[in-house]
Amino acid sequence: MYSQVEHPAGGYKKLFETVEELSSPVTAHVTGRIPTWLRGSLLRCGPGLFEVGAEPFYHLFDGQALLHKFDFKEGHVTYHRRFVRTDAYVRAMTEKRIVITEFGTYAYPDPCKNIFSRFFSYFKGVEVTDNALVNVYPVGEDYYACTETNFITKINPDTLETIKQVDLCKYVSVNGATAHPHVENDGTVYNIGNCFGKNFSLAYNIIRIPPLQADKEDPMNKSEVVVQFPCSDRFKPSYVHSFGLTPNYIVFVETPVKINLLKFLSSWSLWGANYMDCFESNETMGVWLHVAEKKKGRLLNIKYRTSAFNLFHHINTFEDNGFLIVDLCTWKGFEFVYNYLYLANLRANWDEVKKQAEKAPQPEARRYVLPLRIDKADTGKNLVTLPYTTATATLRSDETVWLEPEVIFSGPRHAFEFPQINYKKYGGKPYTYTYGLGLNHFVPDRVTIRKGVRHIFLMSLCLRASKGIFEMWFYFLHLALQAECKNKGDVGVAGARFIPIRANLRFPSRCSGGG
Repeated sequence: MYSQVEHPAGGYKKLFETVEELSSPVTAHVTGRIPTWLRGSLLRCGPGLFEVGAEPFYHLFDGQALLHKFDFKEGHVTYHRRFVRTDAYVRAMTEKRIVITEFGTYAYPDPCKNIFSRFFSYFKGVEVTDNALVNVYPVGEDYYACTETNFITKINPDTLETIKQVDLCKYVSVNGATAHPHVENDGTVYNIGNCFGKNFSLAYNIIRIPPLQADKEDPMNKSEVVVQFPCSDRFKPSYVHSFGLTPNYIVFVETPVKINLLKFLSSWSLWGANYMDCFESNETMGVWLHVAEKKKGRLLNIKYRTSAFNLFHHINTFEDNGFLIVDLCTWKGFEFVYNYLYLANLRANWDEVKKQAEKAPQPEARRYVLPLRIDKADTGKNLVTLPYTTATATLRSDETVWLEPEVIFSGPRHAFEFPQINYKKYGGKPYTYTYGLGLNHFVPDRVTIRKGVRHIFLMSLCLRASKGIFEMWFYFLHLALQAECKNKGDVGVAGARFIPIRANLRFPSRCSGGG
């Protein structure tokens, strides 16, 4: 049973409007209560520029990267934002046109060039974007804004100034890397990206960046590949957005959403394709899960298989008595969800937004359980013996292990996405709570669900712009998991297990718009 709240009419469209950066931080008017003990800064990155001159961007992930910073101190909040000075942004601003091809928008050659110059520009190779609009993460004492290519951008977390572009290819063997690395408590960074493996076939490399050492040398210089996962299709790597990590294991989920590398190299150069044009779905593959020992870099010789889904975000992964518990935000089916994130769809009237979303893969938060020890004598049996989950893992006669999930949350066209946990304390370990964004037909909204004796509260960011005031409501989004019945869970201030903080932040009208 669930009750839904329709999105405020027109409010969601503000997410997809171009905004200007701020010259200095602005102070928010707070309605509600922000605890005085909450101190620090929240950095987030996202699209903030959706056209250059008369040329529009077409996809949600084309907008130029805008850094956001919320500073919390003694119950007060200030907000600041600046565009990341990537090559893509600087050249676009200089030439007043889209210069570098983005996720769903092709950059045409300079119309001011003569016909021969424009013709030969098609054969100069692929110019990869550095539009760092997805995430910000630390390496040593530095912070980097990133997308999913080989380029990351070093930024100043205090002033939001851009420092320099960094090419990961100069340090490790990857063609690109995800925007969701794992950062351990000692500062070690793990990430995954595709690469060329043995016999020119594609593979996926796990890279390790060590923490800052006493010699103060840039940790990037000490990056290394620690594990290589094989690719199920020699020339078509799967799209990878995140992966799982525990103290002893690395989990890679290979989905049926593929990048056609030959199309990427040929169509891009000859016919003006963009990234989205190079994706395709393998309708028969399903999903393959791979596991490696973290310390030894050795692959487990167990073939985990399950039915097709899209995957962007892992919630958490942990070990329990010979099993790996893998919690995921999935989208059912093999069709690529990003096909539905073109700006024309998202900016439509609410009825049309819902109509398009109903055609898309449907979201489910799921728990999979992977047995780490297999006995052939158990063929045909469910290998999962954990008492707190309904997930199954059945050993088949072909020696594959077929996985069926426990559904943690499922609401028609309502998603639990962009999950967060108490990562520093419970990342890779048994945990109790996860927090995320409630999506109503791809648009942030509030949803409250009651499922049996378990209470799940999904609440999210709401937007409203009226009378020159831009308002944002921030809520914790909370999903209590049954799985850690033996675990005491996250203990907050004054012993509270869960502290909801609701606040309405009002900003001056110059902050209104998307971003």
